[in-house]
Amino acid sequence: MKAFIKGFGYAFKGIAYGIMNERNFRFHLSIFAYMMFFLLHYDFFEVSKAEFALLLMMSSLVMAGELLNSGIENAANAATLEKNEYVKIAKDAAAGGVLVMSIFSVIIGIVILYQPVAFENMFAYFLNNPAYIAVLAVSLVIDGVLILAGPKKIYNFLRGKKND
Repeated sequence: MKAFIKGFGYAFKGIAYGIMNERNFRFHLSIFAYMMFFLLHYDFFEVSKAEFALLLMMSSLVMAGELLNSGIENAANAATLEKNEYVKIAKDAAAGGVLVMSIFSVIIGIVILYQPVAFENMFAYFLNNPAYIAVLAVSLVIDGVLILAGPKKIYNFLRGKKND
C-alpha cells in the first residue's frame, strides 16, 4: 500500500515539474482554466454533459501528452550527450504526437463551442461591464507572464535574484 501511495507522490512531482519547467504545459493548463471558467461561471454556451466530458477528455489528453513528451525528451537527453538521429526522431515524434492531440482538441472545441449567439451574448455582456474587461485583460497579462517566464523566474525576480 505504501508503494501505491508513493506512486501518487511521484505523479504529482511530475505534474509539478511540468508546471515549473514546461512552457507548453503551462499554456495548455492556462487555456483549460479559462475554458472551464467561462463554461462553469457563465451561461453563454449550451454544452451537454457528453460534450463537456469530451472537452475534459481532450484537454486532459493534451496535457498528459505534454508531460509524456517532456519525459521522453529528458530521457532521450540523458541517454546520450552526443547528437543522435534516433534521439532526434524520438523527440520529434513525441512533439508531433502532442501537436496532433492539440490540433484535434481545437477542432473538437470549435465543433462544440461554435455558437455565434453565445459569442454575441458574451460580447454584449462584456461591453456592458467594462470592469470585467479590465479584469480579464489584467488576468491575461499576468497569465502571459506566468506562461512565458515560469514560476521559477518570477519567484527569483521577486526575490531580486538573477535567473540562471
